Amino acid sequence: MKLMRIGVDLAKNVFQVHGVDCHEKPIWRQRLQREHWLQTLLAKIEPGCEIGMESCGGAHHWARQLEARGYRVKLIAPQFVKPYVKSNKNDANDAEAICEAMSRPSMRFVSIKTVEQQDIQATHRIRSGLIEQRTAKANQIRGLVSEYGLVAPKELLSLRRAIPCWLEDAENGLTLRFRHLLDGLLGDLRALDERVKELDSEISVIAASEPDAQVLQQLRGVGPMIATALIVAIGDTRQFSNGRQFAASLGLTPRQHSSGGKDRLLGISKRGDTYLRTLMVHGARSALRTAKSKEDRLSQWAVRLAERSHANVAAIALANKTARMAWAMLRNGTDYQPDRAAA
Repeated sequence: MKLMRIGVDLAKNVFQVHGVDCHEKPIWRQRLQREHWLQTLLAKIEPGCEIGMESCGGAHHWARQLEARGYRVKLIAPQFVKPYVKSNKNDANDAEAICEAMSRPSMRFVSIKTVEQQDIQATHRIRSGLIEQRTAKANQIRGLVSEYGLVAPKELLSLRRAIPCWLEDAENGLTLRFRHLLDGLLGDLRALDERVKELDSEISVIAASEPDAQVLQQLRGVGPMIATALIVAIGDTRQFSNGRQFAASLGLTPRQHSSGGKDRLLGISKRGDTYLRTLMVHGARSALRTAKSKEDRLSQWAVRLAERSHANVAAIALANKTARMAWAMLRNGTDYQPDRAAA
């Protein structure tokens, strides 16, 4: 019997497959080892068979491998597969759920990232991880010096300036041993600063070499950091029907709790990519700070919104609008049009 659809549950060393025929009858259930799973899969299936996987670690790599061999691959977000898992969770049931989920007409799929997009994404993720380590290191320093009666300033820049002063002050009660430890912590903090600066420079180089990133930087509050992150997040613009869907994927649209014809909108959903949403909101705050000195329609719209509502609401609204405009610019291949920005 010819296989029509296959669901693959990916793991580190074991891959579970679940295949059905044109009558939706399961005809292939097998656990495959990593070393031979691709060869076994290609020997079993025929052209025209669809292959589905969860969008998890390694999924984009295997999707590119299968697409290069002429097969159609669909990636599904894990939260959309979970409702189709029957009974207990195991590899076989997960593969069956993937096979079932990909057959739904209204299912949403994830676009397959290119190697270049994954390179940019890796740069952002490493930078984000380094910033988390730097924040943790600064908090560790604050906690340690507080045990010696020293109060560290809140800002990271002020903390960098305060540490050398503590080390030079011979009357602040710090022992020789702790001074040595504090000097080492300062070195760790400076090393993390240097790594973050290196990645900032790398992202600037990427933004200068990517035409789409240069176009996106025409938007208010969008620099190399946000532009390159947007390229990765949007990927294939065809996966979103409109700009609102993209903004919703970033969690910038209101949550809804409606029933009986009564619509109730809550705060933003905060779903999707937390890292990019944070960048978008910070970029919107930056644009709001300078909006009063500008006369374009978008800036005036943001100023009026900030006057009649909270500044955070205005920042979210501007970030939402920026996300929609970014999608439209990449989808239609156009430059930023100020006259249409506040429409």
